[in-house]
Amino acid sequence: MRFVPFWFDQVISAADLESAVELKANITADVCIIGGGFTGLWSAIQIKQQAPEHNVVVIDKGLCGQGASGRNGGAMLTWSTKFLSLEKFFGTANAVKLVKQSEQAVYDIQTFCKTHDIECELRLDGAFYTASNRAQLNALAPVMSHLDLHGINQWQDVDDSQLQNKTGSSANLQAAFTQAAGSIQPAKLVRGLKRVAQKLGVKVYENTNMTSLLEGQPSTVTTDSGQVVADKVILAVNAWLPKLFKQFNNKVVLVSSDMVITKPMPQKLKALGLDHGAPVIDSRIFVNYYRTTQDGRLMLGKGGNHFSFNNKVTDKFDKESDYKSILDNSLTHFFQNHQFEIERTWTGPSDRSVTGFPFFGVMPTTKNIFYGAGYSGNGIVQSYLGGKILSSLVLDKTDKWSHHPMVDNQLASFPPEPFRTPGAFIVRNGIRRKERAEDRGLKPNRLDNWLAKFSGSAAKVDMN
Repeated sequence: MRFVPFWFDQVISAADLESAVELKANITADVCIIGGGFTGLWSAIQIKQQAPEHNVVVIDKGLCGQGASGRNGGAMLTWSTKFLSLEKFFGTANAVKLVKQSEQAVYDIQTFCKTHDIECELRLDGAFYTASNRAQLNALAPVMSHLDLHGINQWQDVDDSQLQNKTGSSANLQAAFTQAAGSIQPAKLVRGLKRVAQKLGVKVYENTNMTSLLEGQPSTVTTDSGQVVADKVILAVNAWLPKLFKQFNNKVVLVSSDMVITKPMPQKLKALGLDHGAPVIDSRIFVNYYRTTQDGRLMLGKGGNHFSFNNKVTDKFDKESDYKSILDNSLTHFFQNHQFEIERTWTGPSDRSVTGFPFFGVMPTTKNIFYGAGYSGNGIVQSYLGGKILSSLVLDKTDKWSHHPMVDNQLASFPPEPFRTPGAFIVRNGIRRKERAEDRGLKPNRLDNWLAKFSGSAAKVDMN
């Protein structure tokens, strides 16, 4: 049995374990999807909705959502704060469209969950981006200015008199708020997507580990106990993509996102003003983010802790976090003398691309194997869009999704090993020193400021 992250403790029952169907036969399919997380299940659902006659199979080596999809921070965030990067990589017109698409996706997911009775603690209570030390003040101002210029700014400044009450912490010196955001219980969403997919006729096989993929027309997916011969294959494995196809090994770096959650304490949260589901995210490079749960817990996470050599998904990602002291320091930064009772910690792999944005496409050799990855820690909302892109590509459609700006890009590369991971740790440590100094109101040294400039291509991660 694989590691079960915290959210699964609230979802998975003995009946779920017993009802998980393993592939133990040789079958055929129009489409075989490798990976039963958000990207794989959104793709399966959207293929069946558009082409009900297609025979769609999903396989997952564990339980659906047991990877990154079911263990993330649960923050539903958009691309609006990344407008300048979107503009740099995709052009102004596309940047505007991508922000609008991501914001609309927030409401589309809400509608989908209501329509299909998925109870995943979805709360569209917005989100706060804050400055949690003086060095972060006005960090979002350039982005807001450009959003204003193009008439797509849904952010508003939080009044100083309401700042602490809204964000729950006196460490936040400034904040902006958007309504187009929220939070979910991620394991409940992914298990709900599995149920909807099966209701539509998708065959879902769990505890089914792929051992090989033979490219061809059709392609053959071999598992421990069976085989799927499929006309088309979707790789929706995110952090595991470099393991399957070596050409992606320098296109992403695997970095941990680590989380801590308290025991229920609804009265304490209410006293802090945290009786809402809006995530609070600060403006440092290795962001701190926190939010509440419906049962009155406080969850805090932090990205950019462990970098995996040669992108190997090691056991380090499948256990309690090794960075509890760092998580404790972040809790103390926001909630001094908090005395919160901690329930547990956990971690998960995030596949950071060079741009910080996901990428989608088709393998150039066989033209029937499709992929989507690189969410860079910001994937709950974006995987819904990924499902639209991959379903359109698989169904050979000619529309805005098959011609999406994030399809078939010339992907930039990180440095190769053995230089990449040691370099990432050097940059990480410089950023940590820089941000510790800024939290104390001190001026960082010149070396650490210089190292931090490499964060855009080597380190920065988000939270979901």
